[in-house]
Amino acid sequence: MSKVVERFIKYIGYDTRSDEESATRPTTPGQIVFAKALAEELVSLGMEDVSLDDNGYIMATLPSNVEKDVPVIGFIAHLDTSPEVTATNINPKFVENYNGEDIILNEEKNIILSPKEFPELRNYVGKTLITTDGNTLLGADDKAGVAEIMTAMETLIQNPHIRHGKIRIAFTTDEEIGKVGEYFDIEKFGANLAYTLDGEGIGQLIYENFNAASAKITIYGKAVFTGEAKGRMINSMGIANETINSFPENETPENTDGYEGFYHLASVSGKVEETRLHYFIRDFDEKSFEERKAFVADTVQAINRKYGENTAVLELTEQYRNMKDKIEAVKYIVDIAVEAMKEVNIFPNITSLRGGTEGARLSHLGLPTPDLSAGGHNFHSKYEFISTYAMEKSVEVILKIVELFEEM
Repeated sequence: MSKVVERFIKYIGYDTRSDEESATRPTTPGQIVFAKALAEELVSLGMEDVSLDDNGYIMATLPSNVEKDVPVIGFIAHLDTSPEVTATNINPKFVENYNGEDIILNEEKNIILSPKEFPELRNYVGKTLITTDGNTLLGADDKAGVAEIMTAMETLIQNPHIRHGKIRIAFTTDEEIGKVGEYFDIEKFGANLAYTLDGEGIGQLIYENFNAASAKITIYGKAVFTGEAKGRMINSMGIANETINSFPENETPENTDGYEGFYHLASVSGKVEETRLHYFIRDFDEKSFEERKAFVADTVQAINRKYGENTAVLELTEQYRNMKDKIEAVKYIVDIAVEAMKEVNIFPNITSLRGGTEGARLSHLGLPTPDLSAGGHNFHSKYEFISTYAMEKSVEVILKIVELFEEM
């Protein structure tokens, strides 16, 4: 088992799901537990300036081993996993020499990872896959990225003949609940540019992503005895249903692709007196994004006009923006990543991301940060998988990027 795979298997043993309802920083204690373990490992590897702040953010330095000036490069990954699927007691399964056929993840529950549904599996025929057991997610998002960065730093430390400038690494928390780099200290990090290791598949390179916002709509009703409810009861769930039906039927994740935006009803909870709706708003185009936010606000206002002021209350929070313009201003950092992939025999797959990455927020804060592949597929689900080959190649890409910057 290679070092990066060994690390990955160890890291997914930490339950680091983030929690949007928590008011703590980070939002779950498991993230701090993992962060402390990583900080100790970084010190043992020989990294310098290792720091762990109250938010669970880790930063560390690998000093330059050359005399000339080289841009300071950052590599970043996040510690948390999605709260959408359980991540407790992850039991990874190894599928060696994958034959291109269905993989039974859980026979009892009839959970099958099939190339008919997930055709990207066919790209890994003959490779070793790591899958779930059908009960949890795997955690490749983004513990694969963490393992790859850690392994690359260890490789550089153990091989001082590889010439490189100063390198900064950072691991962050609560990325999966929209707090992408929310507490990231750009000045403290001190890099000229950075790459996140958070993308899917082999060779994925992203510098364009959704604009994103979170819309929480709380609808208030009035509960009375059902036998005397006529003209008195106001059922918040009924109003919530009316609200849901006012959204465009086909502008949802399951009905859109490419550059099409959407509204995603992520959760519903309620009783007669109070119902909560949580929507994700997504769009690549800034003008359309603003129009979508305005639509949600207008929908809430319409409910209040019909049922009375403050029947519906909207909490609209912007999460991240499209990083395209920020990266195109320094396009050479994308070009170097493309060259690095080619030199380690990976086909660069430059694509737009129908989602977000910490690089989006950091780019708008002044640290241009495109996103590189961490190697996994089907994030946030029990069908998540990753190949050992993809992780090993991601380490090679990091090392090659470092070398190319030194040769500039």
